[in-house]
Amino acid sequence: MSPAQSVTTTAEPSLLSRAWLVVALLFVVGMLNYLDRVMITTMRSSIVDAIPMTDTQFGLLTAVFLWTYGLLSPMAGFLADRFSRSRVIIGSLFVWSAVTLLTAYSNTFGELLVTRLLMGVSEACYIPAALALIVDYHRGSTRSLATGIHIGGMMLGQSLGFVGGWLAQDNTWNSPFRIFGIVGIMYALVLVFFLKEAPSSSRASAVPNTSKDSVHFASAVKSLFSRGGFVLALFFWGFLGMVGWLVIGWLPTYYQEHFRLSQAEAGLYATGYVQITALIGVLLGGALADRWSRTNTRARLLLPAIGLLIAAPSVFLASVTTILPIAIIGFVVYALTRMFSDANMMPILCLVTDERYRATGYGILNLFSCLVGGLGIYAGGMLRDRHIDVSILFQVAAVLMVVCAAILFWIRPRSEVME
Repeated sequence: MSPAQSVTTTAEPSLLSRAWLVVALLFVVGMLNYLDRVMITTMRSSIVDAIPMTDTQFGLLTAVFLWTYGLLSPMAGFLADRFSRSRVIIGSLFVWSAVTLLTAYSNTFGELLVTRLLMGVSEACYIPAALALIVDYHRGSTRSLATGIHIGGMMLGQSLGFVGGWLAQDNTWNSPFRIFGIVGIMYALVLVFFLKEAPSSSRASAVPNTSKDSVHFASAVKSLFSRGGFVLALFFWGFLGMVGWLVIGWLPTYYQEHFRLSQAEAGLYATGYVQITALIGVLLGGALADRWSRTNTRARLLLPAIGLLIAAPSVFLASVTTILPIAIIGFVVYALTRMFSDANMMPILCLVTDERYRATGYGILNLFSCLVGGLGIYAGGMLRDRHIDVSILFQVAAVLMVVCAAILFWIRPRSEVME
């Protein structure tokens, strides 16, 4: 292994400890990121009782967040490449927490809409910067696990979204926004003292001329799209985003219609089992890829591909069976092995892009995933309006996963890349 390859495998114990401290700190930020963005969906009744609105207007609250978040992701990623990643993270957390607190004082639909738009602006700055900072610290056989743990924090925040509805039900709809807004602001102040940039030598060792002053948005975009590996990664992440939204959006409906389950039972099978298994999958996928990467430089491409080739027939089988336990097992296997891709997406990006533009690259991936994922949801709704069985959507998802696996096999790492 080259001396330049890994901060976490060749560095002093103190640097190794700091690398894992960064993951621990960002695990909490990732949890707050997803908790703050999704809890509004769990308190619909409380909000509508206080601020009357139509279902279309309530849906727009989430849609405007997603549109803003996706459109601004490339520029937000560039900020993390151009300036201090840690400061972008802290600033993003502080602003979105302040917006969360401000949401508690909204009295009209228009005010709520503005706060969701501002939430999209501030949260767009977080994930590209966070993942880029993690891979700055973890350059060797800990990279996939480190990013997987961070994504696990985001998944935990998503699964805790019910807390918002619970607090709103027992108090007022404003209280969860006040509580988590204050918690986020206080945690941002803590990060000022503990979240630091990776040592400059760790970045300079892999790519010469990594000065922040040399990073410009136009040159970043040109560099990224000049690399075939990045373009393939873009299609891979976009198609996989469509798969994710198809399954998340229509799985409860599938359970209800095909197995005559109640709304509560369908929700448990579609989210409870899947989310728990997905959390295991993202950690397992990170650990396995790191271990395999010690002997195979393409491990972080091959493991997600293998995972998708397992997930695809599992989803197809679940979509055609008439036996509920088989359907549950099929989607659980999907949740486990599909998450191998999430744990390794930023490490894959590191294999195919210039180190200076990693955060910008991830921002562009985010934008494409949001756009394609949104189209997937819309197309699914159109098919449903034409009375197409929801199982067809999952069969489409299965085919797309095979396509995604094929794309991963085609990607070739840069010959000069050093992890």
